[in-house]
Amino acid sequence: MSDFAFGNGSLVTVATCTLNQWALDFDGNMERSLKSCQMAKEAGASYRLGPELELSGYGCEDHFFEQDTFAHCWESLVELLEKGASDDLVSDFGMPVMYKGVRYNCRVVCYNRKILFVRPKTALADGGNYRESRYFTAYRNASVADEELLLPNFVQERLKQRTCPFGLAYLQSNDNVSIGCESCEELWTPNATHIDLALRGVEIIGNGSGSHHELRKLDNRLELMVNATRKCGGVYLYSNQRGCDGGRLYFDGGAIIVCNGKVLAQAPQFSVSDVTVITATVDLDDVRSYRASIPSFGIQAAQVNRKSEIANDYCVDCPSLRLGHASLDRTVVTTPNEGLRISSPEEECCLGPACWLWDYLRRSGAAGYLLPLSGGADSSSVCAIVSAMCHLVVEAAPNDPQVAADARRICRQPDDWLPSTPQELATHVLHTIFMGTENSSEKTTSRAKRLGQAVGSYHLSVPIDLMVNAVIKVFSHATDRRPQFESNGGSMAEDLALQNIQARLRMVTAYLFAQLVPWTRSRTGFLLVLGSANVDEGLRGYMTKYDCSSADLNPIGAISKGDLKRMLLWASERFSLPVLSEIAGAPPTAELRPQTKGSNEDAEHSQLDEDEMGMSYEELGWFGRLRKISRCGPVSMYRKLLVTWDHLSPSQVAEKVKRFFFYYGINRHKMCTLTPSYHAEGYSPDDNRFDLRQFLYNSKWPRQFRVIDEIVQRQEAASKDKKEE
Repeated sequence: MSDFAFGNGSLVTVATCTLNQWALDFDGNMERSLKSCQMAKEAGASYRLGPELELSGYGCEDHFFEQDTFAHCWESLVELLEKGASDDLVSDFGMPVMYKGVRYNCRVVCYNRKILFVRPKTALADGGNYRESRYFTAYRNASVADEELLLPNFVQERLKQRTCPFGLAYLQSNDNVSIGCESCEELWTPNATHIDLALRGVEIIGNGSGSHHELRKLDNRLELMVNATRKCGGVYLYSNQRGCDGGRLYFDGGAIIVCNGKVLAQAPQFSVSDVTVITATVDLDDVRSYRASIPSFGIQAAQVNRKSEIANDYCVDCPSLRLGHASLDRTVVTTPNEGLRISSPEEECCLGPACWLWDYLRRSGAAGYLLPLSGGADSSSVCAIVSAMCHLVVEAAPNDPQVAADARRICRQPDDWLPSTPQELATHVLHTIFMGTENSSEKTTSRAKRLGQAVGSYHLSVPIDLMVNAVIKVFSHATDRRPQFESNGGSMAEDLALQNIQARLRMVTAYLFAQLVPWTRSRTGFLLVLGSANVDEGLRGYMTKYDCSSADLNPIGAISKGDLKRMLLWASERFSLPVLSEIAGAPPTAELRPQTKGSNEDAEHSQLDEDEMGMSYEELGWFGRLRKISRCGPVSMYRKLLVTWDHLSPSQVAEKVKRFFFYYGINRHKMCTLTPSYHAEGYSPDDNRFDLRQFLYNSKWPRQFRVIDEIVQRQEAASKDKKEE
């Protein structure tokens, strides 16, 4: 085959995209990939980059053990090529490929209905939420020119192609213009593959990624891409999946194009649209000039072993990727943006779960959500997130046919209907229920009602004292004993039982109303129940097992109380909901015990969360980050906090650390039944996917606590000796 015919120009238009893919939705994934190729062509692009594993969906997990998954991806690829996805467009797709009995996570580069080469991933993601080496093998063969992939029989028949190169290949023309591939984790590795590609003269590098959202993560990701081209020069394209593809993760898009350390184009991080394509026109002479200005780059590039380079036979014959000579057609080169668009943590806390909830709602077949709304910060945060979802949908629907169609289907509305306001949409999809008892305060009752009215939810106030008293009567009838709260002379066991029965009956009531409220409104369908336990409560175990925190989904299960309160203040201003700022300032309370005698009815409830836990939410955040992110056991956590919490004595720090680990140990079993939660924080206690620790502990921690006590004794003795001096 002949090499690329690039002509005399130096300009090229490149495209990358974010796609809202869904694991195992092969038809839908293929259609979204096809649409992105069509949009790239319409924008004049000659190269299109797609996300990691876009044809299968990133989150297939153990479905990657199934041969069907690989076969369906090949079917999708063939259909894409037959529908013209790669006609006059170098198209870089992500899909799993089996080569000689080994499963690989691959990039498949195509042009004009031909597979140019398959490039396997060399570094797999295995930290935190990722288990790639469970499903795939990292490619280790340094050779890039001596391996051929025998294509499946039906692919051979339909594409009239028997084999294609397999390995660390890249496209190269006879005038030294080249395109290379990188996959997600390879960007993060110490010896990143883009460095070797740049030193080999590759000028355009595409990274197809499946990177999930986590608070304060995007700036790190973007910084790596900017620095990659600042150090090595070149054009770097990043494509990412966006949305909920079937699990706890939200993939937050953020496609970007960078050249020589400058951002040329950036896609939104949060959106309810299925397909977003961004393009940039770059002058490759700028890349060559930039690299030539760095003497050390030239020295290292000259030392690279060129023997493993791809042979010219692996290049394809295609028209120029450039748009032509700038002096002749006056094509405008894309200029750098003012700066990166990075959302604040408050914005991330709200918009990430909002997009995740929209995907879950439209893909689950449900008619809406039911939220137990207590008027406290946690449930109000979930309410604000659903309201944000409604805002995003109302803003997108007029210009996005898919969003409009989904809204009509969920709301059971005619084909010409569009929601005019977020409140109108919320009336259909959000149902809030305040389940009060004689222990509830007027403050929280009022806040719940006013918030429901402000966001437009279908709100109900349902006293559950009849249910509570009925259960207590059943117990009393069977035992001839009637439990009492501590304030009324009862024991701690009685007190806890009376609190827990209220919480658990709220869960039962929520599911009853979720099934029947559509019926009472003469509507069809079912509602998904939303939970509202934050990450700190999960970490401490400060929740009743199978209480109202048990639900179908929990959008805030991995978000801290501090972040939630800041998010409430942000949402109060962003969505004009002043009641949210009032809720953010109220002290957290469960309201499961009677008010202290003599309390003012208009005052806040006397049962405060932080008093009962014996630690503040801020301290819980410290414990969580040190336990998970810094990998600290009791002793190393104490040592770190001894320095950080210098306002406390060594014995006070020790007491707090031991209290945390005691309650962490006795409550760890609750993490086995956590409601599936949106993943947002690096110290999520969810043991189903993210936090793989045991759930049966010796909660006395004898060795660990003894060592802490010994350190305290030495610290106090040293402090005493210093004072005596």
